[in-house]
Amino acid sequence: MSIHVRNFIAGSWVESRDGRTFVSLNPADTRKTIATVSLSQKEDVDRAVFAARQAFHGWRLTPAPRRGEILYRAGELLIGKKNRLGELVTSEMGKVLPEGLGDVQEAIDMAFFMAGEGRRLYGETAPSELPDKDCKTVREPIGVMALVTPWNFPIAIPAWKIFAALICGNTVVLKPSSLTPACAAALVEVMEEAGLPAGVLNMVCGPGEEIGEYLATHADIDAVSFTGSCDAGERLEGLLGGMHRPVAAEMGGKNAIIIMDDADLSLALEGVLWGGFGTSGQRCTAASRIVVHENIYEPFIEKLRVASQKLRLGGGLRNETHVGPVVSEQQLKKIMEYIEIGIVEGAQLVTGGNRFTDGDCAYGYFIEPTIFAGVEPGMRIAREEIFGPVVSILKSSCLDEAISIVNGVPFGLSASIYSRNVNVTARAERDLQTGLVYINASTIGAEIQLPFGGWKHSGSGHPEAGGKGGALDFYSRIKVIYRDFSGKLQKAQIDK
Repeated sequence: MSIHVRNFIAGSWVESRDGRTFVSLNPADTRKTIATVSLSQKEDVDRAVFAARQAFHGWRLTPAPRRGEILYRAGELLIGKKNRLGELVTSEMGKVLPEGLGDVQEAIDMAFFMAGEGRRLYGETAPSELPDKDCKTVREPIGVMALVTPWNFPIAIPAWKIFAALICGNTVVLKPSSLTPACAAALVEVMEEAGLPAGVLNMVCGPGEEIGEYLATHADIDAVSFTGSCDAGERLEGLLGGMHRPVAAEMGGKNAIIIMDDADLSLALEGVLWGGFGTSGQRCTAASRIVVHENIYEPFIEKLRVASQKLRLGGGLRNETHVGPVVSEQQLKKIMEYIEIGIVEGAQLVTGGNRFTDGDCAYGYFIEPTIFAGVEPGMRIAREEIFGPVVSILKSSCLDEAISIVNGVPFGLSASIYSRNVNVTARAERDLQTGLVYINASTIGAEIQLPFGGWKHSGSGHPEAGGKGGALDFYSRIKVIYRDFSGKLQKAQIDK
């Protein structure tokens, strides 16, 4: 049964101004429509931004612990709705059900974490150099935030941004991906049920190139948080830099796992399967490069080939499914083009490489888990983000060469190393040029209490998640306050 998703503006679910709609399909079976969705126009964005601006004053003055109580209620509601929402994530985005449930669990975790931050929005005090004078800092909200979110974590990533923005006292206009609007609407419904005042959170649906960009550059938006492709993020950075508007952009990755010759190969194999083919490779932290020591190169390739061929493709709601579909026909075409590029570049296709159409999979966007060996660092499949179930295996002769290969791309989001040697892993964690480093674990597995973000072209501005050093430093700003109670004019530095 199809859902009807409308815009959420000033506390009401409303149709777009001209009544036009688009559809969200099930990527595992495109005969099924998940949602019919209001197609926003610029006038709808104007209304949403105006509602957020009108609500800002009252929300800013709501004590942060009281704001946190609403997030606690949202977390409890999410727990009660977890199974239904997890199934919705799987149906609309395509990831297998355990991952769909994990998507919702991230939102639950973030709700409780950010709710607690309502009592920890700390400033600091410092001694003055003058008598009868004190100095302190306080955190204040930015204002109206534009949040532009992707399809691969359709509840978790909106939750990361919304909860951090709200606890700091901002109001929000959310523009979710057009591929997963029903998931975003379900999260907004939870916030409405939790008692969020009208206008504090608003949502508009439509294409990123038009509606997302119009929202981000709207005259009455104060800051922008974006997660998506490098091309879109870097375009926004250029536009917003000219407007002197803060932007946090979390973009792509070309993440790598280093496997040294003393590694636990069984453990490393599990990490590669999960990092490369979990979520069908559609994570910004997916392990798309595997840098293997030459002493174990051939044996590891064979182990990976055998293991990957045992992965079962199918709809994500089936218990026996390991790998679901990719999210759209456009994504499928892009991935298949990269597979062809790899073959033309001279890489060895070890397994996979085809669209999978057996049985009911004929109606979805399925691609076989694909492995290339003999990949050289300069090849496009080793440098460009594919965002699909495609893994490239490169050979290294030593740790230094492996680290050089990992660092030799424009991205710097996540990296991993498998080795039993603590000195080797210590050098790797020091020298890898990525925002996230994993030791004897895959490139996937970030936790919400720590910042999440990349270096180089993988991100700019403050990272997501976490407290100080992470999201709170983006969604709030520091005000410095000096109070002089001496009753006379004191001139700092001059009067010393």
